[in-house]
Amino acid sequence: MTLDNVALAPSDAPPNGTFEAIYRALEASSIDVIGPARPRLLVIPIRDDSGSVAGGLWSHTSFKWLHIQMLFVPQALRGFGVGTALMRSAEAEARGRDCRGAYVDTFSFQAAPFYRNLGYTLFGRLNDCPPGHDRLYFCKHFESAAFESAASVRASSRAAP
Repeated sequence: MTLDNVALAPSDAPPNGTFEAIYRALEASSIDVIGPARPRLLVIPIRDDSGSVAGGLWSHTSFKWLHIQMLFVPQALRGFGVGTALMRSAEAEARGRDCRGAYVDTFSFQAAPFYRNLGYTLFGRLNDCPPGHDRLYFCKHFESAAFESAASVRASSRAAP
């Protein structure tokens, strides 16, 4: 491959297999450093009376982290703990997959208080995305003896003279 024959053409309808090809190339370039990604879906749908999906949680685990990509609770079910139950269920499954924690992003007009109440901490903000609002990034480290032990070793090494 040379620069002379590289064609850069933006597309919103790439040919089948494009994502997989880019993913495989990216993974091959970093596998020696971080190992294989091995993403694994974790989906918890909410079904209505007819069995149609009306909401739920869409996420995946990889690199020992749970990434919450979508969470939606239908208006009629809000205020009854359904969102909390979805998150707790996903976190429990992620712990079973040996995950260290979870991360999620939301908009400033959406669910920031919800995630804070579940123990998530704000770690980033993208201002004016969407315009007039911010995209907020939250994470939560799961409680575990191994995590707490590693954290205490790091803390004591910083405290040492």
